[in-house]
Amino acid sequence: MGSGGVSVGAPELTALWYPSGNCGPRRDGAVPSLVVIHYTAMPSAEGARDWLCDPRSQVSAHYVICPAGRLWQLVDEAERAWHAGAGQWGSLTDVNSHSIGIELANTGLQPFAEPQMAALEDLLSSIRKRWKIPPEGVIGHSDMALGRKIDPGPRFDWRRLARQGLSVWPQPRRGGSFYDDAQRFGYAIPAEGKSHLLQAFRHRFRPGASGPLDEIDTALMADLATRWPRD
Repeated sequence: MGSGGVSVGAPELTALWYPSGNCGPRRDGAVPSLVVIHYTAMPSAEGARDWLCDPRSQVSAHYVICPAGRLWQLVDEAERAWHAGAGQWGSLTDVNSHSIGIELANTGLQPFAEPQMAALEDLLSSIRKRWKIPPEGVIGHSDMALGRKIDPGPRFDWRRLARQGLSVWPQPRRGGSFYDDAQRFGYAIPAEGKSHLLQAFRHRFRPGASGPLDEIDTALMADLATRWPRD
């Protein structure tokens, strides 16, 4: 890969190569069909980047984006980064082998900066083209690790990505069963309860909503399952 900048598609977007050894080959010939978005939950982008390269951490990601829009590539896209951990999306239980992980430097307590979001959009566009990943294949860590992770959290602007065709956004649809439709869309309902699913869904598609499951939740999930069912 080399030590210089790495072009990732958009002419103005160049990733700085900062290699992490916390990676390996994708298993069973898998290729990326998902992109998983995270936040670092650390005070600085450089600290998070270095931790993802530290052998003691046993974690990594393919990319880190700082609030100013600077982009580091830590793992070659063809390799398996250790970013997703235990979890599931649809029938995929080894999400690491089937995904590309992007870490956004953010503690989870502040909005995501405009330069950071612009860099993410450029990066997602180029990744999706290279690997033919559909918009519904761009998910959050919280989507595939229910009850274990909450990133990128309710402050992340999923609707903005959807407007660019880089993710999905539902419209209310009559009928449906919330939990059955959730599984059709890709969520794996945790054995310890359903509240984690509702929280993750609302953080992504109804930020600020609270209280018990309601008709709006059901109508939005019905649309997700109808338009973007997971095989």
